[in-house]
Amino acid sequence: MATLSVPKTYKMYVNGTFIRSESGRTTELRDPSGTLLGNIPLASRKDFRNAVVSARAGLAKWAGATAYLRGQILYRAAEMLDARATEFQKLLISKHLKNAASDAKEAVEELIHYAGWTDKYSAIFSSVNPVASPHFNFSVLEPMGVVAIIASATFGLRDILRSFVPVLVGGNTAIVIFPAVNAPVALTLSEVLHHSDFPAGAVAFLSADIGELLEPVAGHLDVNAIAAYGLETEQIKKLETLGAENVKRIRHATAAPVPSPYAIVDFQETKTTWHPVEVSFAGTTTY
Repeated sequence: MATLSVPKTYKMYVNGTFIRSESGRTTELRDPSGTLLGNIPLASRKDFRNAVVSARAGLAKWAGATAYLRGQILYRAAEMLDARATEFQKLLISKHLKNAASDAKEAVEELIHYAGWTDKYSAIFSSVNPVASPHFNFSVLEPMGVVAIIASATFGLRDILRSFVPVLVGGNTAIVIFPAVNAPVALTLSEVLHHSDFPAGAVAFLSADIGELLEPVAGHLDVNAIAAYGLETEQIKKLETLGAENVKRIRHATAAPVPSPYAIVDFQETKTTWHPVEVSFAGTTTY
């Protein structure tokens, strides 16, 4: 007896919950043989705005968490991802990624790698600065805020993780936007993160027509930075032109960044603090 095939209807992930697009739009994702792989929601501008609101609301809790706690949450995500590695391999094979098994394995390893950096990168990149005055002068890193990530259609699981995990390590909140072809992998990944103790708003996942969301992403005043991967030349120009009007930091590249603390620092601000010190001159104390 033939079994009934039940294609999955995927949902996006915003504010710690799984949602359909407010527009009700979906698209069918099929493999080259015509087999239906799933029904994919398409995010609207309003979906993106809602994601920004939740990311801003969740920033205080995520950025305010201890570095140790952020590392523990990322490590838990690696454990959950490893437990579902076989499922991700099947999804990556359906995406025709030839190295599906190694891609899933490397994704787990890189999550663990970044979990270890949460309480170390600030010690490496912060400093005590020599100044010619009676002050202590400290430079420390702090998160930029809400970061929008546009993932390339060519990305597998590992590269999707590479695109947004460094952003989270540094205490930013992340909104990950990707084309429908990446939805099965990315939206299944959101299920993993949902069960890994991330606070609501720390990370959002939106499947979309990338061209439709370039303008709202670049123009939204509550988005502090953008990381874009695999865009065409005209799309990059549009993103930079619109982003310049509200002074966004924009990084764009073809490939996702390799695991490195410098990928974390890309979305950090440096805050310098001056603190007066006690100085004595011939019995007189000044501050």
